[in-house]
Amino acid sequence: MSWDEAGVPAHTRDTGAALLSERAATPVPEGAAVLQYEWLGAWVVVARGSYDMDSIAPLSDALGAAVRRHPKVVLDASGITFADSTLLNLLILTHQAGTLRVVAPSPQLQRLCEITGVDSILQTRTSVDDAAVS
Repeated sequence: MSWDEAGVPAHTRDTGAALLSERAATPVPEGAAVLQYEWLGAWVVVARGSYDMDSIAPLSDALGAAVRRHPKVVLDASGITFADSTLLNLLILTHQAGTLRVVAPSPQLQRLCEITGVDSILQTRTSVDDAAVS
């Protein structure tokens, strides 16, 4: 299923922006940050901070572009301090559109995934290296 076929809500739909250069930071709302780079053949998206419907757009853009252009996408979620259903929806849509590995979800995100059952569909790993080679 393509990213567009997944029925992404307008506030999380990819804008078609070009991928950032290796290890370039994306401007995002205060309290959140997105970093991207290639590692061991996978495209890594590092998310830091709080994600809800007001701050999800840059992460959504990064994951949407990554899943369309790379065979494997790794989300380093170790720095996510808050997440709600908006991020869960984005993770599910990204998983449906391609190969997604989630690395070291923060305790808050891990608990949210467990409560909602999303942990049973996402593939999680302990390190970026493990996720990139698996």
